[in-house]
Amino acid sequence: MDLPKVLIQDEVKRALLEDLGRAGDLSTQATIDPETIATGLFVARDAGVVCGLPHAALTFEALDSGLLFEQKLSDGDHVTPGTIIASVSGDARSILSAERTALNFMCHLSGIATLTSQFVSQITHTDARMCCTRKTIPGFRASQKYAVRCGGGSNHRFGLDDAILIKDNHIAVSGGITKALEAAKSFAGHLVKIEIEVDTLEQFEEALSTGADCVLLDNFSVERLKEAVQINRGRAALEASGGVKLDTVRAIAESGVDYISSSQITMSASTFDIGLDVEVR
Repeated sequence: MDLPKVLIQDEVKRALLEDLGRAGDLSTQATIDPETIATGLFVARDAGVVCGLPHAALTFEALDSGLLFEQKLSDGDHVTPGTIIASVSGDARSILSAERTALNFMCHLSGIATLTSQFVSQITHTDARMCCTRKTIPGFRASQKYAVRCGGGSNHRFGLDDAILIKDNHIAVSGGITKALEAAKSFAGHLVKIEIEVDTLEQFEEALSTGADCVLLDNFSVERLKEAVQINRGRAALEASGGVKLDTVRAIAESGVDYISSSQITMSASTFDIGLDVEVR
């Protein structure tokens, strides 16, 4: 599972420019002989799911095409502490200058993949799918959503142009659930799905009767989710959102909903610890 280079080139370029600034890596220029050759090993310090290898590879390539980056594993693989994930060999100055940028990508994305896998592991006995949201770091959405997939999760819409999701403010401004849904159905093409957010079972029944493709059940208790599943009888896809945590996701999935969405997996994931051990050859 890899991302095409074209999708992450701008992210890598921006990150390198941010770090190198106007004069490059002063510390490395000041201390490392330009003829020095080295090898670095990316080593997992935690247990979890690795992600961000294409980003690391492109980081080294962008700074110095003469560096040799070799993956020992693939994104989505599970690792334990001490596992060698990849290696990079070549000009020591280039390796040290690109080191932090490559690690930033890998540690952040591996953290998302690992947290996603923890959520997914709680619901594998159900048919529910764990999804991310649009709550992502600006400019980094494609990579964060990629990390969710590496962790076994699914992607919600990528942006406002993917699908129609009628939220509470849309409902309030447009004049109600029925008006909002009817307007959306007359506007949308036949390939555009329409989802609507509801806060009560009364709103849910109105959304069903108006023909929503999917209904987002916002902050429903587990008991109310079960009621909604019974009322629905398979007519619309059901998504549970709000209050989704590692200690609540199992019960939410067992209610019978089709999808569970949470911003936690992209916005609250801890950094996954990966080290780069460098040796001079």
